[in-house]
Amino acid sequence: MNKPIPKVGETYKRKIKKHFPEREQKKGEIMKVMINSVHFKASSDLEEFITQKVEKVCNKYSEVIGAEVNLKLDNTDTPENKITDIRLMLKGDDLYASKQCKTFEEATDQAVDALKKQLEKFKGKIIK
Repeated sequence: MNKPIPKVGETYKRKIKKHFPEREQKKGEIMKVMINSVHFKASSDLEEFITQKVEKVCNKYSEVIGAEVNLKLDNTDTPENKITDIRLMLKGDDLYASKQCKTFEEATDQAVDALKKQLEKFKGKIIK
């Protein structure tokens, strides 16, 4: 008996599911936002702010599986020494934005805006 030939991309999807089971999101499952702060402890208010901003973007797009946020302090004397890196994990791809500002909240807002633009472009590619 011959096995049916899988559709284009089906083999790749099976490999992703096998090797990265955390990338598979079930319906109704809450998306995880991982927040990492390097060399300092982020306040619970800051973590809540970041989680709300990222989840708001992710709830609009079903392709988003998870998000990872890294907060860093730059070792310069300038006031704009707070860096926010956000990586959105999508089905089959990742989007990334990094911004540096005076506060983590401002950097998060700018990074989220950049990710919104990237998601619109990504959605346009899928539709075509």
